[in-house]
Amino acid sequence: VGSHPRALLQCLGSPTIMRCCLRRLQLLCTCVAFLLGASVGTWSGALGSWPMFIWCFCFVLTFIILIIELCELEDRFSFSWDNFLTTYNCYSALLCLSASITYPITYIQFLPDSRSRDHAITSTAFSCIAFAAYAMEVAWNRAQPNTITSYMATVPGLLKGLETTVACVIFAFISSPHLYEHQPALGWCVAAYAICFLLAAVVLMLNLGKCENRLPIPFRIFQLGLTLLSVLLYASALVLWSLYQFDEKVGGQPPRSSNVSCSHEPIYSMCAWDQRLAVTILTAINLLIYVTELVFLALNFVKD
Repeated sequence: VGSHPRALLQCLGSPTIMRCCLRRLQLLCTCVAFLLGASVGTWSGALGSWPMFIWCFCFVLTFIILIIELCELEDRFSFSWDNFLTTYNCYSALLCLSASITYPITYIQFLPDSRSRDHAITSTAFSCIAFAAYAMEVAWNRAQPNTITSYMATVPGLLKGLETTVACVIFAFISSPHLYEHQPALGWCVAAYAICFLLAAVVLMLNLGKCENRLPIPFRIFQLGLTLLSVLLYASALVLWSLYQFDEKVGGQPPRSSNVSCSHEPIYSMCAWDQRLAVTILTAINLLIYVTELVFLALNFVKD
């Protein structure tokens, strides 16, 4: 950094001062959220590790991005740096938002009133601020004149980001194989989640790599077809997961009030019944997002 005073002066002056301030706010909030979470031992299982991974990942990658920009190394990458930044900031905002929601639900509510609970609540607050900082950077970059709108800053791109983020949260909840390995139909649900995640990742990678025009068919038709397939897969997953998890006639779980797992679980974790319900709700939410994207793409296709 000391050998690049010009880049440092540019960072301290207008108009990039807003981006630099947001970048430092992102670093501060994700670092504090991670340290406070680590101080209360938020490492029990995938549900506890999920927000910790997000805060650590966002801090490390934001720090690397800051160093690259200070050293003026952006032009050495073969892909569009601005497109990458928009994609990263959108995902970081969505990931921090998911951590801010899941952390209180899966961890804080089970903590007794103590200093550890206060630390966990403060960690969530910094996670919310980090979400706002990443979202503000996306909005700030998009508002700049002569800026080419990145795919992630469009409605379909944002919906794709939401779909993959919700899918990651689902994966955290189904990290315990005992939730689905006893029924082949539930295994199909897990496969459906994974297939849809990969399809969404393919669309995002094609856009990030500027490879949309290399497909044998128009990209709009390709995206519309993948979204339709994902809607069908998620619809089947929602029906099968709900049926085989909660209908006792086909081997599902009894009501929560009479479920043994909810009365003998450790105090700092969600019981298996609650995890099954959370996956059902998240599946319904992601199905709604996919349907929204499908309608949006179909309407645009008809207009054109």
